[in-house]
Amino acid sequence: MGKIMIIGAGGVASVAAHKVCQNCAQFEELVLASRTLSKCDAIAASIAEKMSGTTTKVRTVQVDADDVPALTALLQRENPDVVLNLALPYQDLHIMDACLAAGVHYVDTANYEPLDTAKFEYKWQWAYRDRFAKAGLTALLGSGFDPGVTGVFCAYALKHHFDEIHYIDILDCNGGDHGYPFATNFNPEINIREVGANGSYWENGGWVETAPMEIKREYDFAEVGKKDMYLLHHEELESLGIHIPGIRRIRFFMTFGQSYLTHLKCLENVGMTSIEPILFEGREIVPLQFLAAVLPDPSSLGPRTVGKTNIGCIFQGVKDGKEKTYYLYNVCDHQEAYREVGSQAISYTTGVPAMIGAMLVMNGTWRRDGVYNIEEFDPDPFMDALNKWGLPWQESFTPVLVD
Repeated sequence: MGKIMIIGAGGVASVAAHKVCQNCAQFEELVLASRTLSKCDAIAASIAEKMSGTTTKVRTVQVDADDVPALTALLQRENPDVVLNLALPYQDLHIMDACLAAGVHYVDTANYEPLDTAKFEYKWQWAYRDRFAKAGLTALLGSGFDPGVTGVFCAYALKHHFDEIHYIDILDCNGGDHGYPFATNFNPEINIREVGANGSYWENGGWVETAPMEIKREYDFAEVGKKDMYLLHHEELESLGIHIPGIRRIRFFMTFGQSYLTHLKCLENVGMTSIEPILFEGREIVPLQFLAAVLPDPSSLGPRTVGKTNIGCIFQGVKDGKEKTYYLYNVCDHQEAYREVGSQAISYTTGVPAMIGAMLVMNGTWRRDGVYNIEEFDPDPFMDALNKWGLPWQESFTPVLVD
């Protein structure tokens, strides 16, 4: 049994915290830390209500994750076995610095992103490899769903079904309906920056860039139906392009409804998605941050969101000299997730694998000195845990391919 500190108090942190307390055989103690203590207290109260059988001891503390000395002092005082970073991607490096200073293993779900530009790359975190290795610490990057489970799916497919994987299409479908004219299912600032960026895919060892939403396909998703999906840049393409032998092309598609895209285009046209500060009534504000403040809080969408998600990977490659296709995916129901942990499926599909990754690092199953992406570890323990902790996977050997 061990002790975990979760930094962050949004929807994903809430799911991960509930799952930690479900998994009380592994987690003896949970410390919830955030800049806003009341949010931590609300998660703790929900756990007390929903997880009455847990033996995990839960405490809450206030900390500014950007204040490295304060966070380091907190980690030294609490001495957790692992930190699960569920704060904003802008804070990743500060939290990694504190973990190094305090001698604590590190897990996150999204790669570092500079505050002043929508740039999704692993280079900043990969630069910490030697420091974590010398400290004898493990840093596990990208233990959400995408990135996260998608990387585990790739490692599992390579281990059990292919000698070489040549093509991977990652398909992220949210068939949920929350009833609002416009809202985002996770942090609005991160979501809109991601969608508004140029698309790109990995092919023959390099990047092919596209205009935002330039490439569109329709796909018929199991338990959801036909949805329009669009090619986006996504961070796991970068690490998978390095770690999957024989890979020729990796693409990432995400579904969007026309109403969402129309609202987003209008907001973009009037400057509300900009990350450049403007002067308003004598003070600087960032339009996108203001927009995020007036949009519905994603953590509030759970009670009103109905439908399912379907996220997975379609593989094409070779096994024993023969061409083969394979599809691994998970279907998650928004209302079932809400009934269990009080959050909708987008938070659930990220929070569950976040807990699993932290568990595997904490208990030593995944323990290697340095900084690693999730597909670099043995996928089997993670795949087993997905089935146990609420995200059972399905497979098909005759999938419809994306052209």
